[in-house]
Amino acid sequence: MNTFAQIPFIFTDATFLILIPGLIVALYAQYKVRGTFSKYVQVRSTSGLTGAQVAKRLLEDAGINDVTIEQTEGRLSDHYDPRKKALRLSPDVFKGSSLASLGVAAHETGHAMQHNQGYLPLNIRASFVPVAQFGSTLAFPLFLIGFLFRTQSLIYAGIFLFSGVVLFQLVTLPVEFNASRRALATLEAGGYVSSTEAVGAKKVLDAAALTYVAAALMGLLQLLRLLILSGIFGRRDD
Repeated sequence: MNTFAQIPFIFTDATFLILIPGLIVALYAQYKVRGTFSKYVQVRSTSGLTGAQVAKRLLEDAGINDVTIEQTEGRLSDHYDPRKKALRLSPDVFKGSSLASLGVAAHETGHAMQHNQGYLPLNIRASFVPVAQFGSTLAFPLFLIGFLFRTQSLIYAGIFLFSGVVLFQLVTLPVEFNASRRALATLEAGGYVSSTEAVGAKKVLDAAALTYVAAALMGLLQLLRLLILSGIFGRRDD
């Protein structure tokens, strides 16, 4: 078989159907998180505190004094950087006093608490970061080259690297779920939201968690597809 004739095959064969459930969940997750955030970013909390103020107080309540709180650009770009111990909040969250703002700020503060306490899944995820970055860059090029030139060693190398990406996505799930549980518990315990308001904050965090579930599902399905294409489950006839 002509090597280049295999290029359309790898992008159009029936194994693409395996990815459809993951694509559907991913699209729904994006729709859900944007819709839920847009709804609750307009619902002001009774405390009147901004996300930055709540994050600062939660850190102080936890005895964490070495984490900086910064504003970052973009929407839904909030994250905690464990290397620089920086809590970066988007403008809507940093300046906003909505239920969405407080929920997201508390969630990211939950990551800072995890880091401070040496939360094992967070440490495991951190150790996978270089593997995931390396794998996401090289996994598919190696697999494609190996597939086109029928070089099993390159195919297996691509699968191995992509497996590291999938493991990173799976380890991310308990880290994110735990941060959300911490967020809701600390918001209510500190009196920053009422029990009724906590329902809205939870909806925002649940929608955000769905995006991580979608990423993990898509990764698993893509890994399954690569395994099938590799011939591990029985080789195809050319």
